[in-house]
Amino acid sequence: MSAKLLIAGLGNPGDKYNGTRHNIGFEVIDKLAEKFGVNFNSDKKCPNTELLINNKKVYLIKPFEFMNLSGNGVSTFLRKNGITPSRLLVVHDEIDFEFAKCKMKIGGGHAGHNGLRDIIAKIGTADFHRLRVGVAKPLDGRDVADYVLSKFTSEEKTKLNEVIDTCLQKIQDWIKTT
Repeated sequence: MSAKLLIAGLGNPGDKYNGTRHNIGFEVIDKLAEKFGVNFNSDKKCPNTELLINNKKVYLIKPFEFMNLSGNGVSTFLRKNGITPSRLLVVHDEIDFEFAKCKMKIGGGHAGHNGLRDIIAKIGTADFHRLRVGVAKPLDGRDVADYVLSKFTSEEKTKLNEVIDTCLQKIQDWIKTT
């Protein structure tokens, strides 16, 4: 086995948050697990699973302590499995991108994203990979927190599978090159 990688999808636990912009990270890694025919275990704080891709052990996790505490699950999993932050990919919503834009990034700040803020604080570095999934900014004057906790519009929902497929391709490319 040449490498171990960790992919953390960010979101909030509970049915009330399913289908919200803030949970796009959960949706993406759920689809990745589905594509490779694996299921998440029932860990109440951080459901996880693993796959073997290109001779690399790839762990998928969903920190379940709410977005603002995402760093707990990520830091614990990294430490427990001997994975360095340079082999971490965090999939999260990005309000600074228009809906459907997906872009990889290494390092940088948290740009006000509380999940990233907590991960950076808990692992002690910002030098990890991110897949930023555009959910756009609220145009109707809504508070950003209320907006990211709202459901996708019906028009957005029609494009969501295409967005997730794009994300899955970017993740698989990252796995090949990391």
